[in-house]
Amino acid sequence: MKPPAFAYHDPGTVDEACRLMSTLDNARALAGGQSMMPMLNMRFVLPDHVVDLGRIASLAAIEEGQEALRIGAMVRQRDLEHSPVVARRCPLLVDAIQWVGHRQTRNRGTIGGSLCQLDPAAELPAVCAALDATLTVQSARGTRSMPFAEFPAGYMTPSLEPDELLTAIELPDWPQGHGHGFVEFARRHGDYAIVLAAALLAVDAGGRITRVSVTLGGIGPAPVRVRAVEQALVGQVAAAGLFREAAEACRGLEAMEDVHAPASYRQQLAVVMARRALDAALASLAPSRGTAH
Repeated sequence: MKPPAFAYHDPGTVDEACRLMSTLDNARALAGGQSMMPMLNMRFVLPDHVVDLGRIASLAAIEEGQEALRIGAMVRQRDLEHSPVVARRCPLLVDAIQWVGHRQTRNRGTIGGSLCQLDPAAELPAVCAALDATLTVQSARGTRSMPFAEFPAGYMTPSLEPDELLTAIELPDWPQGHGHGFVEFARRHGDYAIVLAAALLAVDAGGRITRVSVTLGGIGPAPVRVRAVEQALVGQVAAAGLFREAAEACRGLEAMEDVHAPASYRQQLAVVMARRALDAALASLAPSRGTAH
């Protein structure tokens, strides 16, 4: 199919893009286009105006702060994958990028586009949930920040007003040498995951867990932080057997059901993926950290 007719706009600044979004009726912002272009071709979206953000250089920067990594919404996934700064400050993001689509789609896809598409099984929203990211949103009315936990408003629906643009993502630092793991199960590589899991792990010199984050994607309409697993692990000596027992809490999560898998299958996968992500995080801990296997 061919896309519907629309007027194309090519702003060069965020302010110009915000002005267009606030004055044009039925406008949609275009980031990398890896989701929006197929939706246009299949007539799932019917905008009268498309505002292309591709020329706005300020949205494509990766900036190091003292306590967080700030990523512009138009940074390409391929740039995240190969950035030494991202690898050093946020290795979980690099782990997750390997699972995002294929090399060709990562060349064009952006972090902001993925977050605004907000597919339940997408990797980058799960990373933001795991890291307690803060999002910067801008419009002609001003700028505001929101924790990622407040960003999903429903199934594939972000908490953005029609005239607002996501402009940046801040990913807080974890302690140096922390463990990180990202795994997913899909019918074939490049497909959206049936269930995915992200885990972060920090331990003290004796191998006791001081901080942990466990997030699941694909099980509900938005990424799920499994607080029951996190609470069960803090203060315990990190070990694979401990993870197997703690991950059983995932079996009680409410899971969605569709043509790809019943709820019971997703619940079983949630247990397995959470354990595997924690195992990967434990294996990636800096060698100087004391751990038990």
